Amino acid sequence: MEDNHISLQSDSCDPDRPAHPGTFPTCEAGKSDHQPAERSVDFPVSVVLPAGGTGERTGLQTPKQFCSFLGRPLISYTIQAFERVSWIQSIVVVVAKESINLMTDIVQHFQHTKVRVVPGGSTRHRSICNGVLALGEEGEERPAADRPKVVIIHDAVRPFVEEDFLYKIAMAAKEQGAAGAIRPLVSTVIATTSEGYMDHSLERAKYRASEMPQGFTYDVISQAYQRCSESDFEFGTECLHLALQYCGTTAKLIQGPPTLWKVTYKRDLAAAESIIKETLSRSACVITGGSAQAVTLANALQKAVAALDMELDVIPDLTGENSRYLLKERNFIQVSVNRSCLSEVEAILTDLEAANQALLHPLVVIWVHLSGSDEPSVGGRMVEPAAIMDLASAAKLRNILLYGIQLHPSKDTERWERSVLRVADITSALIRERSHALVGQLLQA
Repeated sequence: MEDNHISLQSDSCDPDRPAHPGTFPTCEAGKSDHQPAERSVDFPVSVVLPAGGTGERTGLQTPKQFCSFLGRPLISYTIQAFERVSWIQSIVVVVAKESINLMTDIVQHFQHTKVRVVPGGSTRHRSICNGVLALGEEGEERPAADRPKVVIIHDAVRPFVEEDFLYKIAMAAKEQGAAGAIRPLVSTVIATTSEGYMDHSLERAKYRASEMPQGFTYDVISQAYQRCSESDFEFGTECLHLALQYCGTTAKLIQGPPTLWKVTYKRDLAAAESIIKETLSRSACVITGGSAQAVTLANALQKAVAALDMELDVIPDLTGENSRYLLKERNFIQVSVNRSCLSEVEAILTDLEAANQALLHPLVVIWVHLSGSDEPSVGGRMVEPAAIMDLASAAKLRNILLYGIQLHPSKDTERWERSVLRVADITSALIRERSHALVGQLLQA
């Protein structure tokens, strides 16, 4: 939605926070490693995502909600942010009629299970109304008992909403009838005359920018749309205003985090991609195969990458209890010692394919080969480039990016430590950038 300004009864919000856009939440089976324990919500909650915009301000032919990065459209990231929340029962995505087939294909390809696609209207309010009405429809597959108690309305191009804040909105909406996110104003708002001169300015401390998400009880938002005027449908943008004007419901306003920012311009798409890459590059799992040499290298890497804001878990294999790492959004580093074959990497690729973890974003697998001096080589290189390239080409088709790093051990402590730091730097860069150009390359550390 367009950012609107809401006057506060009291200025009790926190001071302006840095405009850092935050990070994209990652999870294991719907939970983040860094988020608090899951909240308990004992009433049905559904979501309406209006996604019928044309994206004129991006200057692109493709509407921004359908623009892709890391091989996936923006709207899929937003859907994932809601789908991973266990207490949200359904998501209605409202798109322009000409985009119904495209949206349906996205839902099917990325296996979004909570989503229903419905056609939108000619304006934002008409589209949201269609979504709300769809939640209230009854039928053989949708009994009245499934009607949500609370409806959360959110922009399809705000992909970084977090569960903790959704919980606050849902609970406040249930208690008050309506609730909405707000943020401090970044700039002073001024009024102008018809001739283009300054008339007056608003006292910034008394106002806030209205953001998304917003939550309503189903009865409030459905009645508001039943009662609102054609002018509201045609020119209105603020759902909280409809709840106040037509239902007498005063919304609870909750200060939101910086992560609520909206993809509006072309540069925002690049920023969103950068944030997601950064989040996906924070952690990796090092598999040692139980080798003492590999464990020593893994422990050294663990310390080296800590300075690069990256965490490594060191495990011997992916069997038994360690198989849980296959269900996390992790990158994988296989350390092989004195071995020219890629059977260990092949096993990881097979496990990842079975776990279907590369569906939503490309996974990175790095083969670190600690080579021995007695192994066959050509010009100081192991005879492996063709084999790893073939394996990487097949993995790339499954959205898995495979890279190789060859490390020669040294008895010189300083030289060895420099080599380990190079491996850490290369590993961090490969995981962060996810470069397709380097897939299948055997890099020398």
